[in-house]
Amino acid sequence: MDRSDFIEHRRPDGELVGWLRPEGEGFVPVDLLGREHGGAVDWLDGETLLEELGIRYLADPYVLRLENGTELRVRITEVSTRGIVVKKDDFGAIDAPLVRYELAWPMPPELTPLGERELPAAW
Repeated sequence: MDRSDFIEHRRPDGELVGWLRPEGEGFVPVDLLGREHGGAVDWLDGETLLEELGIRYLADPYVLRLENGTELRVRITEVSTRGIVVKKDDFGAIDAPLVRYELAWPMPPELTPLGERELPAAW
């Protein structure tokens, strides 16, 4: 994804919360995972949307569909425009092995928010 015309938007404390991508006479809000949120809006509405969205979604559980079709519950551990790193959700167990996956940015289709999905009993 070409980000050459993206404009950073930061919270008052300096934390990056996303970008505003110029489109026509408006701006499309883009979150840290590279997802666009709606169509073009005016600058202030775009800033408001990004601030309301914040970064809390980075702490949510996600589902990663592996190449063999298996779905794995994961948590995001790193995100930048260079890539997204997730780890198998170990539910806070300190003795669990670390299983990591490096993904492309923007967020690829095989990574989806857990949301209201029903999961296999093994989770």
